[in-house]
Amino acid sequence: MKVAVIGLGYVGSSLADAASSAGHELIGIDLNPSKIEVLSQRVSYQVSQDYGLVVGCDVVVIAVPTPLDSSRQPDISFVESAVEGISKYLSEGTLVINESTSYPGTLRNLIAGKLGQNYLYASAPERVDPGNTKWNTRNTPRIVGGLTEQARNKARDFYLTFTDTVHLVSTPEVAEAAKLFENTFRQVNIALVNEFAQVAHALGISTFETLEAAATKPFGFMPFIPSVGVGGHCIPVDPSYLSHAANRVGLETKFINHANEVNLAMPDFVASRIESSHGASLKGVRIQVAGISYKADISDLRESPAIALIASLRRKGAEVQWHDDLVGNWGSESSSPISEVDIGVIVTAHSGVDYSAWKNGRTMVIDVSTSPNTGWPKFL
Repeated sequence: MKVAVIGLGYVGSSLADAASSAGHELIGIDLNPSKIEVLSQRVSYQVSQDYGLVVGCDVVVIAVPTPLDSSRQPDISFVESAVEGISKYLSEGTLVINESTSYPGTLRNLIAGKLGQNYLYASAPERVDPGNTKWNTRNTPRIVGGLTEQARNKARDFYLTFTDTVHLVSTPEVAEAAKLFENTFRQVNIALVNEFAQVAHALGISTFETLEAAATKPFGFMPFIPSVGVGGHCIPVDPSYLSHAANRVGLETKFINHANEVNLAMPDFVASRIESSHGASLKGVRIQVAGISYKADISDLRESPAIALIASLRRKGAEVQWHDDLVGNWGSESSSPISEVDIGVIVTAHSGVDYSAWKNGRTMVIDVSTSPNTGWPKFL
């Protein structure tokens, strides 16, 4: 089949690579010229900024970002732009699949509503976990729902060419809601353990010893690890899309909203804990944060709580530098080598980082990462 993938970020390029490897004729479209230039040197399929290449495609997959705006409300402008871009070039009967995570009704009301009834429509929300070496495009089950049975079956057949398992659902709204709930589940449970870390600290007991004890129960318990917050393109974002969908039908998601609030407040809580552990004001204190991306061994900064922690520490007067060779540059700042400082804070524990300057000096080291193997006791 001739397939166009709209949006060549981590999700879109992963899909395009898999579909191309399965033998499909692939067209990748992205409006970022720098991304096109980089990908053109790496991939065997055609990449372009030209929506006109959609002409004659059997399948068009929308895989663009769906972030939050400055008010932390859903921003679906990228989806709207993609729909506008492909609208002039679709052939009758083309299957349009939305992989972009959004609230229930996006496929039916926004995408199909704007493009019209001459095409087939299906929803197959992405399930990509950057840096995960166990679960990939081939072995991660996909959920597919279509506006018609024909659309659903055609989407199923497409994904089965490069994915082992496809789970069919009755409507695209079910597929859209399932993706949101997957990550809302994680957000809520992370918030629960983060809130418990605050309770344990106030009670003077060890959070991690308590969690280890609870985890000995062989049924009915799933361990989560406290941290400085939640980052990435899914867990901090998707619950707000679900909350938005509920608000549109007159419901308030108090539980989800509280989970969001707890996780967003963690950087300030950790900064206050660091200040109290230091025993005095942080004004003029030299602090180095190790790892500012949201996840170990990747460079993605989206929603990274390390950024919020740095801002909170600086508001307290600390002189903060950071080390993250995977990120390299952030705004006008650059990664600095691990060096002796007053306080070193491990937020994201990338593999292979040499902490010897901290170990050999007089640096007070604080580990708020989710990695179990940094060599220092957990702080939360």
